[in-house]
Amino acid sequence: MTVAPAPQRSEARTRRPQSGPPLLAPVLVFAALTLAYVIVNSSTPHPDASGAAVLDYAQTHGTAIKIGALLLFSSAVPLALCAAVFYRRLRALGITAPGSAITLVGGVLAASALILSAMFTWTGGRLPADASPALARALADLSFLSGGPGYVVMYALFAAGISVTGLMAGLLPRAVTVTGLILAAVGMVAILTLLASGFGYLLPVVRFGGTLWLIFVAALLPRTRARTTTDRTRPAAS
Repeated sequence: MTVAPAPQRSEARTRRPQSGPPLLAPVLVFAALTLAYVIVNSSTPHPDASGAAVLDYAQTHGTAIKIGALLLFSSAVPLALCAAVFYRRLRALGITAPGSAITLVGGVLAASALILSAMFTWTGGRLPADASPALARALADLSFLSGGPGYVVMYALFAAGISVTGLMAGLLPRAVTVTGLILAAVGMVAILTLLASGFGYLLPVVRFGGTLWLIFVAALLPRTRARTTTDRTRPAAS
């Protein structure tokens, strides 16, 4: 008497890991909110501006500051989702190296930096008329440090995790991965802004260049990975 093989075992062999939702949707939302934030806050005082200038701007542009804080806070949500979906996608593609975890940690920390910056920005927009210029300057510095160097350095980790993994596993075009590694290196150098303001020009390079780069990555990263000849013959050999 012939016994048919158990269907559960066959299904287990053909089942593939879930790659998660589409990447492009949260990336485009993040890019749109980032652009909207920049437009709303285009007249924000320079980080080297005096406390009096910062306080005067807060008194006359309170509504714009609050809207900007809302947009910045909102942009952190799709960025955190991107980090989670990238991690899940890389794991589904068979990546077990630390690169997938670095991608998740870097993306979550970058989103957290944006949230902190939004909180400091919103608080600075609510200063009363008799507030101290020193307090206004301190809140502006905290907003800049968290949303500037803090965000860029954490985003560098995020980009490095994706780029190194994509390069080593051949998941992305070489030009895309090399560009990501360059952005990651620039982001790490941008931490020198804490010592010399001259390095501040690196911040928008990573902020906007990194956002554009992320759109390409989301569009090009595959959902599945082609099986090799060895992978195809292994079940038959066993």
